[in-house]
Amino acid sequence: MPRAPRRPPQLRGRVFRGSTAVSRGVRIRNDLRSSAWRPLFRDVYADARLTVTHAIRCAAVGRWLLPPGAAIADRAAAGLYGCPSPRAGEPVDVLVPADSRIGPTAGIRVHHGQIDSGDIMDRAGITVTSPARTCWDVARWLDVVEAVVVIDALLALRLTTMPALREYALSRAGRRGWRSLSRAVDLADAGAESPQESRTRVRLVLAGLPRPETQWVVADQGRFVARLDLAWPRFRVAVEYDGLWHDDPEQFHRDRRRLNRLLGGDWIVLHVAAKRLRDDFDGFLAEVRAALRSRSGSRDLR
Repeated sequence: MPRAPRRPPQLRGRVFRGSTAVSRGVRIRNDLRSSAWRPLFRDVYADARLTVTHAIRCAAVGRWLLPPGAAIADRAAAGLYGCPSPRAGEPVDVLVPADSRIGPTAGIRVHHGQIDSGDIMDRAGITVTSPARTCWDVARWLDVVEAVVVIDALLALRLTTMPALREYALSRAGRRGWRSLSRAVDLADAGAESPQESRTRVRLVLAGLPRPETQWVVADQGRFVARLDLAWPRFRVAVEYDGLWHDDPEQFHRDRRRLNRLLGGDWIVLHVAAKRLRDDFDGFLAEVRAALRSRSGSRDLR
């Protein structure tokens, strides 16, 4: 019968550096390849019974693998601020000063660049890019839709503001990325309540539709009727993103009941889910465009 893997008490439930544990006299060198431990990065291990999140991997990188002056960056930094986090197995993005060097390490994506005063800060003991610098970087490194997803989330958490981001971009006019940040900020909206709502809104606007209002409240004689993800109030057209919470039958019933009241009030409410956005965005776009045309009486909507 195989011997159960050995877990020294001081390492149970923890993430640790293997060489440090050995240097401190923990008898583990021959056990690091056993099923007791999960390798996260070179010389960094976790108790295999520990649920490893992306934030835990970021903390390990920040504690042991970053060179001086570097910081966790991009969506990894946004996740540490409380935005939707990357999946656990995704690479950890780091920003490293242009004149610094860091060897290639599996699981880490390295970006070199100029880092200005105020661009990095401490977040619960981890060095991360500031909210403004994080927005700058995602605007440079991601496509515009995904950049706006991150910026929307940081705005919603009130970690930055649109005027502050515009000022940040203008103060760096002429440097690579300032126009990308300005464009992303122009498309951003703090009212988005999920990444998919952001993606839906930005893709519709980039396709040429008028910019919708987010979280629009519909009232009847001062009484609340519904709050809509995306709405064009002048045309009484709305889009609702159907997320995972609609798997709850009671929530689904409540949502449909309030939307039925809207339909009785002469609203057109179009629904979209992740699969439709992924597989048939053009078809959905055509439906939204047709609804807006029917209400506006204009053929100007492309």
